[in-house]
Amino acid sequence: MKLYNTFLAVVLTALFVPSPIIAHFAMMIPSKDVVSAEDKKEIDLFLQFTHPFEGGPQMQMDKPARFGVVVDDKVQDLLGNLKEKKIDGKSAWETTFKVEKPGDYLFYMLPQPYWEPAEDKFIVHATKVIVDALGAEEGWDAPIADRTGLWCEIVPMTRPYSLYAGNLFTGRVFMNGEPVPNAEVEVEWWGKGKTKAPTDAHVTQVVKADEHGVFSFAMPKAGWWGFAALMEGPDKIKHEGEDKSVEVGAVIWVYAHVME
Repeated sequence: MKLYNTFLAVVLTALFVPSPIIAHFAMMIPSKDVVSAEDKKEIDLFLQFTHPFEGGPQMQMDKPARFGVVVDDKVQDLLGNLKEKKIDGKSAWETTFKVEKPGDYLFYMLPQPYWEPAEDKFIVHATKVIVDALGAEEGWDAPIADRTGLWCEIVPMTRPYSLYAGNLFTGRVFMNGEPVPNAEVEVEWWGKGKTKAPTDAHVTQVVKADEHGVFSFAMPKAGWWGFAALMEGPDKIKHEGEDKSVEVGAVIWVYAHVME
């Protein structure tokens, strides 16, 4: 009877203690954030949908609805260049982009809506990453949502490349061309499961934007950092005959280097 009561207590604890909700992030990671004159003039890009800090689990990412790059105010569609890659049986995507001239290359991606049964909603994360090539160092702060069909984005106010660990990154959240006051921004480091957080709450950092949609975060460690401003989309999507909410995320990835 004592053993049974102990077992029952464990079961009830598992049932009534809520499990932490792990943050989802659309990821678009280039092989480098700055292409110098001495570098190979190609950028490898890897797209996936996962939990960055833990390094998984990998989630299914169907072929994105949009994928391309903006450079010198010109939009180039790169969707046809993507190649599927399977990770744990789930789809991710990759491609190689050839740099042909100096410029700040603003890569963007709009995924297909992802149904998350645990949260009873769809997730769509419009994602950006910016790579400087051959010393151009301008154009990184240009909004691109109106030209690329993203409808929401984080516009960096800190130059989003050649950053060091410890730098303060500042961005501004926009949706439909308007700043989003008090937006909640989730932040995760791409740890690939190699770093253990002291508690579940440490996995995903959270900051609030001000009344102008501006937020800041000091990156304590070298590596890729993802910032996801989460909002509820204005439209619903049908799932099994019912209207379901859509989590809209404006996501940007930046890299923090080690200062030797």
